Amino acid sequence: MPFHTITRLLTLAAIAYAIYALLVFLMQRQIIYPGRYIKVSGPPPAGIVPIIVASLTGNSEAWFMPPLKRKQGERRPLVIFFHGNGEVIDYLPEQAEGFREMGMGVLLVEYPGFGRSSGKPSESSITETAVAAYDAALQREEVDPERIVIFGRSLGGGAACALAARRPSAALILQSSFTSTRPFARGFLAPAFLIRDVFDNSAVVAAYRQPILLFHGSRDSTVPPEHSRTLLRQAQNARLVEFPCDHNDFPPDWREFYRIIAAFLKEAGVLTKS
Repeated sequence: MPFHTITRLLTLAAIAYAIYALLVFLMQRQIIYPGRYIKVSGPPPAGIVPIIVASLTGNSEAWFMPPLKRKQGERRPLVIFFHGNGEVIDYLPEQAEGFREMGMGVLLVEYPGFGRSSGKPSESSITETAVAAYDAALQREEVDPERIVIFGRSLGGGAACALAARRPSAALILQSSFTSTRPFARGFLAPAFLIRDVFDNSAVVAAYRQPILLFHGSRDSTVPPEHSRTLLRQAQNARLVEFPCDHNDFPPDWREFYRIIAAFLKEAGVLTKS
C-alpha cells in the first residue's frame, strides 16, 4: 500500500476518533445522569416533610423523614442520603426506613434536574445542592449537629464525599461507589482528561478523619469492587464489607445490611450502645 494512502487512512482515523472523543465530551452528562429523565408526580408519602433547597444553581427538593418516637426537644442523629444516578428520591423512603428504626432522621436529597428539582446536574451543581441541604437540615430542631452521617451509593458516593469535604460529619458510608469517575473513561475508549465531573472520592477519603464504612458487591459489573478496595487502602479509618451480589441487587439481605450499619454507628458514637 502506498505511503500516501496509509497516511491518508491514519489521518481519517485520527479525525474520526477526534469527532468521537468530542461527542463523548459533549454527551457525557446524558450518560452519567440518566435519572434526570425519570418522570415523577404527586406529593411525598404521608409523614415526610418536603424541603426546598435553594442554591446558586436553582431550587432542589429534599424530603425529611423525621425520627421515630422522638420526645419533645430531643435532638437525634441524621443521615443525609444521596442516591444513584438512575434513581430519584421517590424510590427511597421504604429503603431508608431502616435508619429511622435506629432512631435517626433521614434527609433524602434530590439532584439538580432530577425529579421536581430545577437546574442541570453536574459535579458543581450537585455539590452546591448537597451543602445547601446540609445547612438547611441543621436548622431543624430534630437534628443533632454533632451526629450527622453522610450516606451515598453509586454516583451518590460522589455527592457524599463532596459534602464530607466541606461540612463536618460523624461518619461516612459509601455503598457501591468509586475512586473517581476517571477510570470509567476507558470503557468508552476515551482519555480520562475528557471527564468533566470527576468526583475525586479518593482524595476525600484519604483526608477524612472520621470512621468510614464501605459496602460493595463482589460481583459488581457496573462499578468493580476494586474501587472500594482501593478506597479502603487510602482511608485512615475504614472498614469494607462485601456482599456476593452485583450492583443493582445490592444488598441481598436488607436486615443484615442495616445490622452492620447499626453496629458501625454505635462504634462511631452516633448511636447509643445498648
